[in-house]
Amino acid sequence: MPTAAAVALIAVYTAANYAGLAVSLLVAGAQMAASAAYAVVSVDRHPDLTMDLGANIIISCLLILGAWGIGRAVRSRRLYTAELEDRARRLERAHDVEVRAAIAEERSRIARELHDVVAHHVSVMTVQAAGARRSLRRDVDRTADALQAIEDIGRSALQEMRRVVGVLRTPDGDDRGAQPATLAPQPGLGDLALLAEQMRDAGLPVDVRVEGEPGAVPVGVDLAAFRVIQEALTNTIKHAGPSAATVHVRYLPSEVHVEVSDDGHGVAAALEGRRPGHGLLGMRERVALYGGTLAAGPRRGGGYEVRAKIPYDSNGAMSR
Repeated sequence: MPTAAAVALIAVYTAANYAGLAVSLLVAGAQMAASAAYAVVSVDRHPDLTMDLGANIIISCLLILGAWGIGRAVRSRRLYTAELEDRARRLERAHDVEVRAAIAEERSRIARELHDVVAHHVSVMTVQAAGARRSLRRDVDRTADALQAIEDIGRSALQEMRRVVGVLRTPDGDDRGAQPATLAPQPGLGDLALLAEQMRDAGLPVDVRVEGEPGAVPVGVDLAAFRVIQEALTNTIKHAGPSAATVHVRYLPSEVHVEVSDDGHGVAAALEGRRPGHGLLGMRERVALYGGTLAAGPRRGGGYEVRAKIPYDSNGAMSR
């Protein structure tokens, strides 16, 4: 009965593939017993098959064992694949949580720094207002200049405050546990020489090139550009190995271009096949806050490069 034998083998394979070990062994054993019983009954009906009884039973048992083994192998492979997929999903979820935490931390830091920028603006406005009040009757022109400065500074402060509110309103912008903001002056592109000297002291030769005049670059944009350069140079020290770095800053009428490159080989190798690190995420957050773009990747011929373009409104902006 070839059809019955095929059905029996399919039943054994299915049980081995989808059922537990005990159930699959029970099904395989039952099929072996049924095959042996069928062989004995066949001999009773056809005595001339007596010589083939043992061989038929052995062949039937081997076929059943083969179907069972194939089923168990397929089951093991399927379960192993499912386990790998589940592990990958867990790692992805853990990575997402880590990234969200890093973004929240960076947004909180940006908000604190922008708070300092706004506080600086308001302090200057207070001084200008006091001066305007004192000179109101003596020097009308000077008073008008002071009032114009107050208007410009106030407009810039409002722009920065909107950015602070935008950062703090984001779902991930939870700043619980953050340290209180300090009112210390924030760094900017004017501090590049000091930053380059610090990097040289740390063992990284840095060449700084500046094109154009700063003009009316807002303090927040100035700070964001500085932080991008600082983080890129820090990554170079961490990953690039023996190398030298070049910082290129270009001032345009309504945009600042920043480029940091190195001639090492460690950064590209370290980042190959990996997700972006927290430093790169922080840089993207800062640049995106001002509607800019950031690109990072290996250079032709070796090394790594970070490029950022940060636009700004030069009308009414308060520069350093």
